[in-house]
Amino acid sequence: MRVLLIGYRGQLGSDLQTVFAADDLVLATQEQMRVEDPTQVDAMIGQVRPDLILNCAAFHRVDDCEEFAERAFEVNVFGVRNLAVAAARADATLVHFSTDYVFDGPRRTPYTETDLPCPKCLYGVSKLAGEFLLQSMWPKHFLFRVSGLYGYAGSREKGTNFVEMMIGLARQGKPIRVVDDQVLTPTSTMDVARTVHFLAGTDCYGLYHLTNAGECSWYEFAKAIFEYAGLRPDLTPVTSDAFPTRARRPNYSVLDNKHLRNAGFSDVPHWREALQRYITGRAAAGRS
Repeated sequence: MRVLLIGYRGQLGSDLQTVFAADDLVLATQEQMRVEDPTQVDAMIGQVRPDLILNCAAFHRVDDCEEFAERAFEVNVFGVRNLAVAAARADATLVHFSTDYVFDGPRRTPYTETDLPCPKCLYGVSKLAGEFLLQSMWPKHFLFRVSGLYGYAGSREKGTNFVEMMIGLARQGKPIRVVDDQVLTPTSTMDVARTVHFLAGTDCYGLYHLTNAGECSWYEFAKAIFEYAGLRPDLTPVTSDAFPTRARRPNYSVLDNKHLRNAGFSDVPHWREALQRYITGRAAAGRS
C-alpha cells in the first residue's frame, strides 16, 4: 500500500511513521506541501498517487487560534477541504485527526460519536468545521478524535509533552501546580498509531473516538507520572483560574470509543497502562 504521511515530524506523525514503515511510505514536509495551498496539495498527491493519506497537519496552538483565527481556519478547515478534493481525484482513503475540544458542555459522562459537539474555543470550532467538510466531501475517510496526546517525539511546537515537562520540573525540585478541574483521557500516540494502522486496512470508514480508556484530571495524570517515574515532587492541585489563558479549555472532554467497539474492534488500553509503558520505555527512546 502506498501511503502519504503529512506532518510526520510531530509526536503522532513520528509514531505513524514507525507503524507504517513496512508500507510504501512517502513523507511530506511542510516545505514540500502546505495543506492550505490547493496547488501544492494537488501536485503532491498527483505525483505520489497514494492509496492512503495520513494527515497530521494542524494549527493546534490553542491560545494562538483565538488571535489568529484566519490562520487556524486556513489549515484546520480549508486545508482539510483541499486534501478531501485531492483524495477524491486520486481515489485515496484520507485519514484525518480531530480533537476532544469539539466538546465543552456541562455533562460529566463520556461523549460518544453521536453526541452533539459544542466547542467553546476557536481551535475546537475550526477542527469541527474541518470535520464537517471532510464528512460532506469524500466518503472514503477515517476521522479520529483524539485527546491529550503524548509521545516520545514530543510536540513539534513545544519540543516536549506533558509527561516530559512534569518529569523535568520534578527533577529541578520546583513546586508544581497542576489543574484539577479539567478532566480528559491522556492518550499515547503509539496506541493511536497502531489502531489507525489496523483500521486503515479496512473499509470501515467514518468517525471514531480514539483515546486510551478511563479518565482523569491533569493533576491526577501528573500524580501517576511521578508515581511510575519514582519521583516525589511538591505537587499541588489548583483550579483553572490559577492559569488564565486566552482560549477556554473544556472542563470535561472525555471521549467514549463506542464506534470502535461497535465495529467489532478491541478498545484501546487504559491510560494508566499506556503511561506505565511510556515511562518504562523512556530510556530506550532516548529520554533520560
